[in-house]
Amino acid sequence: MKIAIGCDPNAAPLKREVIEELESLGHEIVDFGSDDPIYANVVIEVAESVARGDDDRGVVLCGTGIGASIAANKVPGAYCALVTDNYQAERAALSNNANMIAMGQQVTGSMVARMMVRTWISSTNDFDPSGRSAPKVQKISDYAQEHSR
Repeated sequence: MKIAIGCDPNAAPLKREVIEELESLGHEIVDFGSDDPIYANVVIEVAESVARGDDDRGVVLCGTGIGASIAANKVPGAYCALVTDNYQAERAALSNNANMIAMGQQVTGSMVARMMVRTWISSTNDFDPSGRSAPKVQKISDYAQEHSR
């Protein structure tokens, strides 16, 4: 799988951990960098790449992950879940069909981040389009399409 990743300078150490974990699983990483202090600039680039289909999935990071997830979700076709534990990482894929996740350097330890990204990425192809979450995900998608500019 081809995975885009990016963050602000504050989250660079956690980004390195996540890249190492994903590479150990055999995934190709497209690093959008970590030099811009305005995390939204990098996050939007990652989200646009995922939404266009240039990359299969995306991981974005900032101090808490909150701003990164908000910025990513402004991009039509990007569905980014802020994850703080392993169960959320799993449900981001299985219940919400999230093509991106966000994490925070200041609130997420490296081992937890590694475990979350491993769980999320291993579950991303398991969303059931006929399952009980499908109508909920479809409503979000329909709304986004109806209200895109």
